[in-house]
Amino acid sequence: MTQTSKLNYFILITVIIAAGLSQGLLLPVLSILLEQKGISSSLNGMNAAALYVGSFAMTLVAERILSRIGFKQLIAAGISLVLVSLILFPLLPGVKAWFVLRLLVGAGDSAINYAAQLWVLLMTPAAHRGRNLSLYGMSYGLGFSLGPLGISLLRFGQAAPFAAIALLFLLVLLLVLLKLPDSRPDKAEHGEGQARRFVRSYSLAWYALIPALLYGYMEASLNSNFPVYGLRIGFSANEIAALLPFAGIGGLLLQMPLGIWSDRYGRKKILIVSGVGGGLAFALLPLAEDRFLWTLVLLMAAGGLVGSFFSLGLSYAADILPRNLLPAANVVSSFHYSIGSIIGPGLGGLLLQFGWGGGVFLLMGILYILFGLAGLLFSPRQTI
Repeated sequence: MTQTSKLNYFILITVIIAAGLSQGLLLPVLSILLEQKGISSSLNGMNAAALYVGSFAMTLVAERILSRIGFKQLIAAGISLVLVSLILFPLLPGVKAWFVLRLLVGAGDSAINYAAQLWVLLMTPAAHRGRNLSLYGMSYGLGFSLGPLGISLLRFGQAAPFAAIALLFLLVLLLVLLKLPDSRPDKAEHGEGQARRFVRSYSLAWYALIPALLYGYMEASLNSNFPVYGLRIGFSANEIAALLPFAGIGGLLLQMPLGIWSDRYGRKKILIVSGVGGGLAFALLPLAEDRFLWTLVLLMAAGGLVGSFFSLGLSYAADILPRNLLPAANVVSSFHYSIGSIIGPGLGGLLLQFGWGGGVFLLMGILYILFGLAGLLFSPRQTI
């Protein structure tokens, strides 16, 4: 990387930390506020899923918009959309208004993630792709892990968490507008044959693309359903605020080791071991009940093992696929992440609604274990 590329990379890292913070804060804070208003857990979960409906919708058009306006403008537009929505949350209280605002936040965050992730993928030499994607994933995980700490700002009023994160987004927007250069993807990466590239990506690397689906499901379900689950089994809001970051902290601690081990032992083996181990930790979580320390340990273990799934999966896809399919794989991963994020809160909310809160984590554990075992059936085809 040149010095200019390094500067661009670190600005993108700052942007993605902010994006992680916004999602990590909004999911638990809004879930708690709706629970305190007496909103049912199923409606609460569906409201949380709106963020990922907006994310999915943006993913459908992000590639086309990016080719027209470029990386910088798409990132700036995404930041602006999230910033305006954050300001409006405390001004427009109510389930319907928050549903619409969550749609807008999801669209904005998706624009940020898609543009920043693809820019990093294309600017990074193949020899350093795994390392840079790992740092990218760590940065998002750092932001997402710190986000729930905003719950503690509720003591200063319902508007306090939104005001704090809005100020951060304003500063990041100024950084992007002043320091990032105008840049566009090569037209060859977005030309005809797009649908065919998606199909080829699936056929060659389906196992490497599933982790994004599971990661989105886990992340959204954990941050929207766990606060409600925790309140119902006896945890206080402050205890939930203290517990939630540990899933992300575990991911941060193991992100680089898992990346190094995947280089040494193979990414498929690490995905199998992490999926089975993380799945077992999630499945055991209901047995901890309201014991703070055991819940903390299991969240940290589960988050540590599966918190690298998105970046590990994308790195594995980059190992398997020819370079011309990498943009398509990035789009597919974004699709999968959004779909998983939409399903997670709604399905978890239904389980909570029917009084089976522990089923949220048991189901999550089963899905990860099945994924790990499916790796035994996958053999990547050689590509030219």
